[in-house]
Amino acid sequence: MKDSGRKIELKGYDDIFTPDAATATGEQVRQIPTDQLFPFKDHPFKVTDDQAMQDTVESIKKYGVLVPAIARPRPDGSYELISGHRRQHACELAGITTMPVIVRNLDDDAATILMVDSNLQRENILPSERAFAFKMKLEAMKHQGERSDLTCSQLGNKLAGKKSSEIFAEQIGESKNQVFRFIRLTELIPELLSMVDDRQMAFNPAVEISYLTKEQQQMLFQEIENCQATPSLSQAQRLKKFSQEGKLDEGVIMAVMSEEKKDIDKVTLPGETINKYFPKSYTPKQKQDTIIRLLEQWQHKRQQSQER
Repeated sequence: MKDSGRKIELKGYDDIFTPDAATATGEQVRQIPTDQLFPFKDHPFKVTDDQAMQDTVESIKKYGVLVPAIARPRPDGSYELISGHRRQHACELAGITTMPVIVRNLDDDAATILMVDSNLQRENILPSERAFAFKMKLEAMKHQGERSDLTCSQLGNKLAGKKSSEIFAEQIGESKNQVFRFIRLTELIPELLSMVDDRQMAFNPAVEISYLTKEQQQMLFQEIENCQATPSLSQAQRLKKFSQEGKLDEGVIMAVMSEEKKDIDKVTLPGETINKYFPKSYTPKQKQDTIIRLLEQWQHKRQQSQER
């Protein structure tokens, strides 16, 4: 009879993440000093000192870094982070000088795709982050499609006649048109893109405005500052049309933006109607942000159904 009293020794955190520790795929997990980890070039995802970051800091202080970061070696002996930028910053805030990292040798395109995919899993992603991430991954996928050392699966996709944008859209569960609409946001000047991130400007008007030249966008931003109002969708579409016709200047922008928005662009709901859907503790700003987010989700689903 087997010895049922045999002790089972469970490894602790320090044992799991020793220099010789390995993942399920056989890759080694190394403890690397945080000052030897450098951000991915043109990393589109922001690392901010918000409440979520503070929660991460407290978690790392208590439990350590439970999920290793991923990095690739740099010529000077340091490492370029592919995923784990927030964990690295949280370690620095927590006073922890090393963190567990899986080191992989990846080319630029493979590293870009992995970086985007690992960050798109986050819950809260700003429109600007999504826009630049979509652009970076799509470019990397196009480069891979042009290479001669493709894997069988990649060759299969190529032979099937699918474009990189179609494959990408399928991977993230979006329509191809929506992918390109997000990428259009990368053409906005920083001031206008920040307004989209801050929910001061809606997504659809922002896409239309992205077709304006940088100089025209700057003039528009100044007018938005002056009149304290952002263009409606219909106004943005007219600004785009004037720009494409070569007729958009400061005077035209002022004329369009000074127009009183049609009643169809404005919906007024009584306070008691809105309040019954929110907890009493919600501020007016929280209610507004929630309503905007729900409307954007509804509009996105509607666009998807129309494109199918």
